[in-house]
Amino acid sequence: MQKKERFEHVLAWFKDNMPIAETELQYKTPYQLLVAVILSAQCTDKRVNMITPAFFKDYPTAERLADAEVPEIYELIKSVSYPNNKAKHLSGMAKMLVSDFKSAVPSDIDELQKLPGVGRKSANVIASVVYNKPALAVDTHVFRVSARIGLTTNAKTPLETEKQLIKYIPPETRAIAHHWLILHGRYICVARKPKCEECGITADCKYYEELKKEKAKNK
Repeated sequence: MQKKERFEHVLAWFKDNMPIAETELQYKTPYQLLVAVILSAQCTDKRVNMITPAFFKDYPTAERLADAEVPEIYELIKSVSYPNNKAKHLSGMAKMLVSDFKSAVPSDIDELQKLPGVGRKSANVIASVVYNKPALAVDTHVFRVSARIGLTTNAKTPLETEKQLIKYIPPETRAIAHHWLILHGRYICVARKPKCEECGITADCKYYEELKKEKAKNK
């Protein structure tokens, strides 16, 4: 199967079967999503959603967070992974947001990456979710699922994966495609034992194709 054809089939399946796909992080404002995204690095959305209500009660705005001491921030987020670093990042992010961006979360991916704790993946998430930009964030699920299905070939880094994906995914589909691949990786195409029997795209999946060949060989 040609790569272009694989992309067309896979995207069409997701469009039909997952017309609504959104971030599972709970937020009400761009500032809240920015905080949640920083907290979610190497941590589950479920865990982040458990601590953000109390966090936003104490720090409802970037200004309030900018005035907080790092140890105070740490106390509210200590149940997430890498709380020391994240507390420093949140403090630095809030201060920069207030001083450099007049407390408004920027929409530009390069500007977003100037904020402490915000890398390319996080910047793409904010740009696509808040501002509907044609950005495609690559996290561990997107990286794994794209390679397994055969949407990417020998991509060694998230940036390589992103470049290969946007070559075939049209701009207007990129924001939702990010969520399709994440949710598929989180619930079906899981890391250790993918649930191929529950998957709707096995006909277009390189991994499943190889699995079938292997089974046929061992018969």
